[in-house]
Amino acid sequence: MMFILMLICAAPVIASYFTYYVIHPTGRSDFGTLINPQRPIPDVTATTLAGRSVPLRSLENQWLLVSVADGACDAHCQQRLYLQHQLRATLGTNRYRVDWVWLVDDDAPVPAKLLPALKEATVLRVPAAVLTQWLPPAAGHALTEHLYLVDPMGHLMMRFPANLDVAGAAKAKDNLMRLLRASESWDRAGRP
Repeated sequence: MMFILMLICAAPVIASYFTYYVIHPTGRSDFGTLINPQRPIPDVTATTLAGRSVPLRSLENQWLLVSVADGACDAHCQQRLYLQHQLRATLGTNRYRVDWVWLVDDDAPVPAKLLPALKEATVLRVPAAVLTQWLPPAAGHALTEHLYLVDPMGHLMMRFPANLDVAGAAKAKDNLMRLLRASESWDRAGRP
């Protein structure tokens, strides 16, 4: 009787070891690619669309969802900006913990028709050479095809897959929600 009781008590432990070491669970819930080592926000001066100089590091102390494109912003760029906005909006009350950032890598004027849609975004002009050093694209892709995630300490930490679609944005949202839940004890909405 004692042997049967010990076997019943040990069964969950034995099952967990069997599952982990023999069956090898392969499902992963991460959608984005972690950047290792993390890269700090460059210590450079960016320019707003109005021409005002802003230190790029002033973006620290908030989660940043970052995209890069030229000022002309073709259809792919507009789709990425739309998904970026929607991704932030679907975070509910957590959206105030994430800033929507569009980094423009040239001096081309931004189309006037986009400006009303960008009122919640932080839009800054940053030299393309700086962005190339800071934001690593996936092999075979351009940095303008990705969305990047920067943590509140100012470190680039994740890159989402190139040419994100609606289904991909839903997976990216799941990643972002997990990160926001995990950082809830130390990260608050807004900048200090």
